[in-house]
Formats: sequence, C-alpha cells, structure tokens
Amino acid sequence: MSDAPVVLERRDNLWRAALGSRSLVIGLAITLVFVVAALVSLAWTPYDVTKLAIAIKLRPPSPEHWFGTDIFGRDILAMIMVGARTSIAVAVIAVGIGIVLGVPLGLAAATLRGTLGDEVIMRGNDLIFAFPALLIAILITAVFGPGAVNAIIAIGIFNIPVFARLARGAALSLWTREFVMSARVAGKGRARISIEHILPNITNLLIVQGTIQFSLGILAEAALSYVGLGAQPPIPSWGRMLSEAQTMISIAPHTAIIPGLAIVLTVLGLNLMGDGLRDLFDPRLRRSRL
Repeated sequence: MSDAPVVLERRDNLWRAALGSRSLVIGLAITLVFVVAALVSLAWTPYDVTKLAIAIKLRPPSPEHWFGTDIFGRDILAMIMVGARTSIAVAVIAVGIGIVLGVPLGLAAATLRGTLGDEVIMRGNDLIFAFPALLIAILITAVFGPGAVNAIIAIGIFNIPVFARLARGAALSLWTREFVMSARVAGKGRARISIEHILPNITNLLIVQGTIQFSLGILAEAALSYVGLGAQPPIPSWGRMLSEAQTMISIAPHTAIIPGLAIVLTVLGLNLMGDGLRDLFDPRLRRSRL
C-alpha cells in the first residue's frame, strides 16, 4: 500500500496547524511586509536615498513624504525600504555562516563524543562564545575597517557556536534512539549516520533557532551601524538612522521613532514566527496551549 495518502494527510494537518497558530500567522505577516519592502527597493523607491535636499530637511510626515524627511532632507520611507534590504541581507548571510559552519561542527562533536576531538571543538566554541558580536566587530574593523561585510563576518562568527551547541545537544539525544542503533547494526559509519539520520531529525530545531538568530542578527546589525561599525554611507541603515536622529528627537521625533519602530516590528515579527514554528514542530507544546 502506498504511503502517499498518509503523507498528504500529515501535510494537510501541518498546514491547518500553521494557519491556526496566531503567533506564526502574525509573525509571518509582519516579516513579509519588510521582506517585500526590501525586494521592492531593489527596483524602486519613492525618492533617491543618496540625494540630499537640505531645503526640506526634518519635514514631518505628509502626503508628499509619508514618513517625513531626515536631517539631510532624504525621504525616510525610502530610507526604511533600503535599510530593510541592508538589515535582512546582513542577518541572512550571518545566520547562513553560523549554520554552514556551526552545524557540521556540532554534529562532528556529537559523533566524537568523549574524545579529544569533541573537547577541542566545544572548547573552541566556548572561546568564540565568550566574545560578543560587537567586540568581535571592533576587533575586525580595527584591522580591516568598518563596513557591512565586516559586520556580516562578526555576526556570523558569533552564530557559529550557537548552532554548534544546538546541533551537538540535539544529536546526542538521538544517538541512543532505536533507528540510529538499527543503522549502526546495518553497518553504516558514524559520519554517514549523522548526515542521513541525525541531521534530518534536527532540522526543525535548526529552523526555529535560525529564525531567532535572524532577529538577533537584525538587532546586531542595527547596533553595529549605530556605533559606526556597520554599513557605511551612502548605504542606508536603520541603526545609523537612529544615530543621526538622536540629537533631533526634541525637534523632529519622527526621525527616531520610525526607524526604531521598524527594528522593533521586524524583531517582533521574527520572534512571533519562531515561537509559532516551535509550537508547530513540537506537538506537545501545541497541545499544552490548547
């Protein structure tokens, strides 16, 4: 008998559970707004973000400039759109670095559990984890100078031990399971078991953690840009928009409120989406909330 009907039924149940999760739906909707804004900015923005117009600086929101203008007369809506592109690109690549390098290290450590190799990998991760992303960025920029690429490297390095620890912990809990024992009896090597059996079973955890690290990447990029270590002018960045607006809050509060809201809403959307995905992938959590 074919397993196709069973697979389709499970897929339908997963979709129904996803649509029934308010956290997932709301978080996904908020995230999509900023993703769409970032994609649209690749082809169009209401105004040129590199063009200064001092004559109309610090204009409040109006039909002509929906979010107003900043201290240099640039349209804040256009800056938010391009800034979304910068923040999302930095966070996506940085999280990708963490996954690509951290997950194999975690799986290798779990495979080598109790050996010198395991100790070397995990102590190396502890060493990296001891330095926050901002400090790593300062060290990198001291040598290579500030910029978006160096911000990506700093955040990516910080993500490596996060995913390595998660992958190792999740893998260790699976090495004693029956299906792994069966694979070992069948003659499969430990590396092959890690790739074919362990990795597919921890993918859900990695997706949820990736969503959380994505939101932290947005915050880290904004923090680095705020102190001048992230994307450099003329590339817009939400963090630098806040930095430029901090002396104008009493005169033009919209210049600080709008980029601040963009950061808050993006992080909120990603955290809600991560919370919804966690509930979706773990039926026990879903039942406990019913």
